[in-house]
Amino acid sequence: MKTRPANNPLFRLIRDYFMVYLPDQRCCSPHTIKSYRETLNQLFDFVTVAKQMALTDVTFDTLTSQTIGDYLHWLEQERHCSIVTRNQRLAAIRAFFKYAGRMDLAVIAFQTDVEKVPFKKTGSNTVDFMTEEALKAVLAQPDTGTKAGIRDLFFMILLYDTGARDREILNLRVHDFTADAKTPCVHLTGKGNKKRIVPVMAKTVEHFRNYVTLYHPGDDATERYLFYISRHDLLQPMSDDNVSRFIKKYGREAKGICPEVPDNLHPHLFRHSRAMHLYRSGMPLALLAEWLGHAQLETTMIYAYADTEMKRDAIQKATGPHNPLRSPDQVPIWKGDDQIIRQLYGLK
Repeated sequence: MKTRPANNPLFRLIRDYFMVYLPDQRCCSPHTIKSYRETLNQLFDFVTVAKQMALTDVTFDTLTSQTIGDYLHWLEQERHCSIVTRNQRLAAIRAFFKYAGRMDLAVIAFQTDVEKVPFKKTGSNTVDFMTEEALKAVLAQPDTGTKAGIRDLFFMILLYDTGARDREILNLRVHDFTADAKTPCVHLTGKGNKKRIVPVMAKTVEHFRNYVTLYHPGDDATERYLFYISRHDLLQPMSDDNVSRFIKKYGREAKGICPEVPDNLHPHLFRHSRAMHLYRSGMPLALLAEWLGHAQLETTMIYAYADTEMKRDAIQKATGPHNPLRSPDQVPIWKGDDQIIRQLYGLK
């Protein structure tokens, strides 16, 4: 007799995972939970099609390391997902199996089997960011003679100055921006609902005051979302797609003025750019990790690695062709010259 969802340990654990563990015990953000849920849904869609079986018949026995591997291969080959996306999906699957193994000892064998599926290397740990000249060119694009231009400029300035994630800025309420304190700051809520306070520059405060005068007149606006759109006379939080759209537009316009502007400008580049500029200005990595809201210092090490790679490339280009430290991938001066080769080997 086939096991049904009501008494299938897999579905019982999935329900507890999403309804209790992630939101109440781990205090994960709705976006994290949504990402994990989408991963498992996509995995089940793949399994039911590949194995031609009903969803209710899927059990832990179905989700073997071979099946997970086939799913990840399908992601790359059929969905054309990047290795980063592939690894994120695998991490979400492993996280669920780890939870399931703790809740039910009978699942530990399946957890161990799934952990045989390795993460793929993503290559160099370099990070994309804007130079200060590129940033200046992008910030010069909004038309501050319009209400929308003032909003867009302030959003990008706040995104850069705080080094916040796009979603952290979109979740801000007006009262989260403390402009009148001795040290103006913004109260951010990051991943896992972790709170942090980030100081902002005086110039950012000026843009804030100008912005709220237009978009939040009156003292009753402090509970509203800082950034919003008006649709059918209703105020709604601004979406990620809206932000992505105007940032890409300004990126294309700035590219014609400054070739250093990245081809694909997106909100997270402002965060990377601010972090790199601060690191190069001498901010210690431990402080930078806290400022960015990183749970692990290792996550912040990418900026140190990227900076080291840039220095190495600069030294490489400055090193003459006869220098013994020249990279072996450079074409030797004797390559293809029989006369020099004969001299080197004492034949001439």
